[in-house]
Amino acid sequence: MSLRDVRPEDLDEFFAHQQDDEANVMSAFAPRNPKDRGVFDYHWDHLLNDEKTQVKTIQDEQGRAAGALVCSREDGIPELSFWTAREYWGRGLTTAAVDEFLADFAERPVRAHVPTDNVGSQKVLKRRGFEVVGQEKVFSNARAEIVTEEILELTGE
Repeated sequence: MSLRDVRPEDLDEFFAHQQDDEANVMSAFAPRNPKDRGVFDYHWDHLLNDEKTQVKTIQDEQGRAAGALVCSREDGIPELSFWTAREYWGRGLTTAAVDEFLADFAERPVRAHVPTDNVGSQKVLKRRGFEVVGQEKVFSNARAEIVTEEILELTGE
């Protein structure tokens, strides 16, 4: 596993990953219409061209795009999010990607928002030293309901 810059062909893989209903429900994130490639391309164009956002491809051992890691800014504080295709769950790729990113990204604090029932993502973050600092309720398009997200934070201490 390694992190690398996003290549144009990765977007096709990311779009395919977005079609996985189970993964959308687990993350509680989905656009209103996950099959709309135009909306997808608009969103990714914004991410890739935002100078305050870092976007990396999580690459598997064969060089395929297994997912993406994004670090954006919310209220000036870096916020980490990641998406790994379901076929890679439980193989340690996400953990390795987060470790690699955090080793090179020294700014603290770093936050993340994770649905309370997304145990896998919580484990990845908590084992890296992220601690729960709050909760918030947000609407999930994927679930068509309000969900509770834990707000986790990694400090420099």
